[in-house]
Amino acid sequence: MTTFTAPTIANIENKDLRQQLQQIIDSKTKPLGALGRLESLGLQLGMIQGTTTPHIEQPQIRVFAADHGLTKHGTSAYPSAVTAQMVYNFLQGGAAINVLARQHNIELKVVDAGVNTDFANSPFKGHPQLLDYKVRHGSRDALSESAMTNAECLTALESGMAVVNNLAGNLLIVGEMGIGNTSAASLLLARLGDVPIADCIGRGTGLDDVGLQHKQSVLTQILQRHQKAQAPLEVLAALGGLEIAMMAGALIQGASERRILLIDGFIASSALLVAERLAPGVAQYAVFAHHSVEPGHAHLLKLLQAEPLLDMDMRLGEGSGAALAYPLLQSACAIINEMASFSDAGVSEKDS
Repeated sequence: MTTFTAPTIANIENKDLRQQLQQIIDSKTKPLGALGRLESLGLQLGMIQGTTTPHIEQPQIRVFAADHGLTKHGTSAYPSAVTAQMVYNFLQGGAAINVLARQHNIELKVVDAGVNTDFANSPFKGHPQLLDYKVRHGSRDALSESAMTNAECLTALESGMAVVNNLAGNLLIVGEMGIGNTSAASLLLARLGDVPIADCIGRGTGLDDVGLQHKQSVLTQILQRHQKAQAPLEVLAALGGLEIAMMAGALIQGASERRILLIDGFIASSALLVAERLAPGVAQYAVFAHHSVEPGHAHLLKLLQAEPLLDMDMRLGEGSGAALAYPLLQSACAIINEMASFSDAGVSEKDS
């Protein structure tokens, strides 16, 4: 298989910087550790950016959309047509991620990674918020062949990198829309994380018990068919989705540019797992927004040694959980940069 050449991912660990940041945080007018996880978050952001004055500018959301060939086997409660319909909803500003992006002044664009619709022949042709990186009209049926050819998988990864290359700002949220993508994420987790497929599968968009059992049966067969796919790139091509591959490329590029990667839920975390396996070190740049109720997400968080900021019983995707958590990152930066120290304020410190 043609190999993927990842860009250099810098190691963020710097003992001196860590000590400086901790000293700044500890000197603020508060008892030691009184701001809890806000303090550790501020320290993490400083380490990612390599500075004692972390800041966020021009945050970006890119929602990657694609269809999945395996949905022909009834693995989702919704038809594939919903993918394109939701893209139209995004472009009209009506989805949850639109609302949250507007609220927090985050720029949002939708990336057509492989939607089974020709947007060039739609009223949204040339829409400023729609980016055309379509690799093909949906992934292939993974039950009968690889979801992507090697060339398509590499194109998706490289296109994801291109989406982020020279992008404004220093914080990236990757969201997704794709009927069937919880199945693809479950398959990637099962193979790359060595997790039993039954533990990876959830109800997705709302499967009942019978539908859930059927989904497990189909995905088990897919894993068996692609037993030989073990290397990360092979696994991604055989089992993944076009939007997940493109998200992985975007995360790799983001880390190479020392961007803060604010990670959403199950699908985004599966893309990060792929990115980390292809380019070790990417996960250093990740801040995990929330704990999705999708069962597989707990396993992904454990694999990635992640502690999410929120637990809101969410499972929407789109980047919605990440956008919801975004103000916490703003607050963490503000505490470091704007809160007075004991010496600044003339406040007595704790007696030693």
